[in-house]
Amino acid sequence: MKIAQVAPLMESVPPRLYGGTERIVSYLTEELVAQGHDVTLFASGDSLTSAQLLPGTAKALRLTDVKDPIPYHLIMLDAVRRLAPQFDVLHFHVDLLHYPVIRDFAWRTVTTLHGRLDLPDMHALYSAFSEAPLVSISDNQRTPMPPVNWAGRIHHGLPQNLLRPLAGRRDGYLAFLGRISPEKRPDRAIEIAVRAGRELRIAAKVDKVDRDYWRQEIEPLVQRHANVHYIGEIGDAEKAAFLGNAAALLFPIDWAEPFGLVMIEAMACGTPVIAWNCGSVPEVVDPGVTGFVVSSLEEAVSAIGLIGNLDRRRIRGVFDQRFTAARMARDYVAIYRRLLDGGTRPQRDDARQPIELRAAE
Repeated sequence: MKIAQVAPLMESVPPRLYGGTERIVSYLTEELVAQGHDVTLFASGDSLTSAQLLPGTAKALRLTDVKDPIPYHLIMLDAVRRLAPQFDVLHFHVDLLHYPVIRDFAWRTVTTLHGRLDLPDMHALYSAFSEAPLVSISDNQRTPMPPVNWAGRIHHGLPQNLLRPLAGRRDGYLAFLGRISPEKRPDRAIEIAVRAGRELRIAAKVDKVDRDYWRQEIEPLVQRHANVHYIGEIGDAEKAAFLGNAAALLFPIDWAEPFGLVMIEAMACGTPVIAWNCGSVPEVVDPGVTGFVVSSLEEAVSAIGLIGNLDRRRIRGVFDQRFTAARMARDYVAIYRRLLDGGTRPQRDDARQPIELRAAE
């Protein structure tokens, strides 16, 4: 099958450090190639892939002085439109800019929705482009959406040998991994560690938009508590040791997280997850098996006392069963084939249809 994967241009594929969407695009692309498909990746020119790479920019936009990424994405999407007849299926990971471009061949496209869908303007957008086949990354992610063309729900997956459990004795600290932002609640993680009397190590990125939150809210907490250590942003090379040596990953989010890749990264290392009952968490964490789902600080502290009862080999076994990139790729290929087998070119002429533009309410 000839497949186009269309990635955002802000980060390379895979990203050098933080970047969930681009990481998943990389895992999926490499696995599709390994499974024998002819894959073309539209991404930044500094991406690394075994697929054919068609660069939309010379390098990831986050590494440049570009102020507005939209023009560069539109240029790339125009190239995708012109090359579309070469592909059996085109798979988009770029949020929403591509919908007007794909109207003529939407029946052989897939769009994975990687982000939050509970923003008020999303309803109007997806009502207007309801014919595009969509994939959610959790069931919970779909909750705020209008009726649309759901092609499936596919949980993320990681390469099976990317992260492995560590042998021997572990350091026993609690881990927080990801991004410093209000919705990720690093303040909760710190409070949990303080109440439990456990060391907390924070490996996290601080985006420009969150620098004030870091300086005003989180950095003072780190400085106040001797058991809390901020070690900065880390990449895949450091994750195995960081997660594998931890007693548990704390995931105390305060928003409708669409998936939460860090949870399955911890499971790949055999490390249990203590996560807040929000968004996708109940779909990912098996209580009493791979971790605990909690709804309060008290429950989180109590869960820390129970993590020693969990079998880290069994946690890894659940990862192998549910969250590998091979499984993810097979699920997507099944959707691709179903769309091609059942899809027909829409019989409509938009040029003959009256167009109604609605004012925002």
